[in-house]
Order: sequence, then C-alpha cells, then structure tokens
Amino acid sequence: MTESRSKVRRAGPLTYRGGAIPTTTTDQRLLDRRGPTDWVHTDPWRVLRIQSEFVEGFGLLSEVGQSVSVFGSARIRPGNPHYAVGEAVGRRLAEAGYNVITGGGPGLMEAANKGAQEAGGTSIGLGIELPFEQMLNDYVDVGVTFRYFFVRKTMFVKYSQAFVVLPGGFGTMDELFEAITLVQTGKVTRFPVVLVGSEFWGGLCDWIRRTLLLEGVISHDDPGLMHLTDDPDEVVEIIRKSHVDLARQEFEADQVEATAADIEAAERSGNGT
Repeated sequence: MTESRSKVRRAGPLTYRGGAIPTTTTDQRLLDRRGPTDWVHTDPWRVLRIQSEFVEGFGLLSEVGQSVSVFGSARIRPGNPHYAVGEAVGRRLAEAGYNVITGGGPGLMEAANKGAQEAGGTSIGLGIELPFEQMLNDYVDVGVTFRYFFVRKTMFVKYSQAFVVLPGGFGTMDELFEAITLVQTGKVTRFPVVLVGSEFWGGLCDWIRRTLLLEGVISHDDPGLMHLTDDPDEVVEIIRKSHVDLARQEFEADQVEATAADIEAAERSGNGT
C-alpha cells in the first residue's frame, strides 16, 4: 500500500482515504466566507429548510386548540355574495369555539379570517411563497409563510378538525380532493368536508355521483365524504354532529376492547393461569 492510500481522515460519520482526503476541515469550510454560494441551492440544504418549516409550523399550531380550515378563491373581492358568506362562515365557526385557519391570502380566505377575528376568535393564516407578491391579509392574528406547498398542506390537515370549502379554483379543488383522498384511504381520522355553495359546487357533486360512482371508480359511500350546504349555521352543525358521532364511535370501540380484555382475563383466571 502506498503512503497516500494509507492516510485516513474521519470527518464525523465520514471516512476519507488517500487522494479523497479534503484539503480543509469541516470547521474551516464552515467559517470561511469566501467561495461559491451554490451550496444553498443543493438538495441537502433544502432538506434542512423543509425541516425548519415543519418545526416552525408545528411550534406555531401545536397548542391552538380545535380548528377548522377554510379554503376558497383568492380572486373574489368584497361586495361579491360569496365574500359575505365567507365572513359569515368564519364568524359562526369562531362563535362555536373553533379557530379558523386559512391560506392567509386575499379573497375568501380574507373573508373567513375577517369573520373569525371580528367575532373574537383566533384567526390563523398559513401563507405560501408565490412568484407574485402576496402578503398575509390584515385579519390574520397568527400567521406563517411557507416555501413548500406540501409542508403547508400538512399543517392544514394535522391541525384541523374539519375542512370548509368555499367557491374557488384549482388551488381550492386541490385542497378539497387531497382531504377527501386522505379520509377515503384512512390516512387521517375521518373528519367532515363541507362544501359551501350548492349552485357553485352542485355540478361537481352531480358529476361525482353520475360519472365516478356509476363507472365504479369510487365506492358507494364515497360521495358521502362531502356535505353540501348554503347555510353557515348548517356548516357548524355538520361539523359538531360529525365530532359527536366520531366521539361516540371511539367510545364504543373502547368499550368493546375493554370488554374483550375483561373476558380474556376471566378465562385465564378460570383456567388457573
């Protein structure tokens, strides 16, 4: 073995030998401000950014309590009937004791945040970095802006007990169908998804029943994963009823499990084991 191949340097978990040994140490490279900055755009560095966004999001939302995510178009402005409905939905949710989480942008997100804030509730905005400027709206009490859509989506799902979907475009439908898919596949505990606006969403609901269901590409019960209403008060009632039903199901499941455990214990006792 040549002398160069016999040289070894260990840098943390890494081992270098021979000509592969760096000419500088890790500390030297960390503290040296000279050289290219392309490393901040590499995938390993992005992993750290992604991790930091999860940490910030979890830290912000972990203690907010019961919350409902409200989605809707950023393009609908005050004066539009949908905006008034968005305000009413945010207000009713806050009055019922729910925090309101939106994407933090303008339009119907702003409407829901406004309704919640004016009713004395906690209004939360989860913004996203976009190619065009978009600030968190003025009715957000607590907010954070994410770089990555998938991190933001995780926050919506993890910290919400229900989804309310106001009229909207591709982004709104993306959130809608992701939520339904997660519930359908059992990836999340079943929670209500409420569509607000029968005239706006009615055609989509009909297509799901008449095409997807009839073609056999969804199950018979899948259309029931969505509730359709025009009434903000009914939105709250649907969510409350769903939570009561879920609590009852969990209680009954616990009772069955406890009974089975008692029977097993009794059988062991009777057998002298």
